[in-house]
Amino acid sequence: MSFLVYVTAPHETLALDLARALVGEGLAAGVNIVPGARSIYRWRGEVHDEAECLLLAQVSRAALPAFEEAVRRLHPYEVPCIVAVPIEAGHGPFLHWIQENSQPPMSES
Repeated sequence: MSFLVYVTAPHETLALDLARALVGEGLAAGVNIVPGARSIYRWRGEVHDEAECLLLAQVSRAALPAFEEAVRRLHPYEVPCIVAVPIEAGHGPFLHWIQENSQPPMSES
């Protein structure tokens, strides 16, 4: 199974850095960046209205824990948005491509 993982970033530069790192490390097969998102949310009792970028990453189940760890490590937010939505169906060759290109790191022995 694969996931479409939703992540937000405070600006496009960070979104690009995250996407390049996640794909470069093989934790995501690909990442789509959607600039111009607007997030309205409650944080520490106050309502915020902020511009953000949306990242949509294609991630295999096997790579998901390392993907989440990498986002937490690289992201400036105390609590980054990382939401994995299972892909129930899709174009078979595309789903195969996700599996082939999104793998957990090799364990170091």
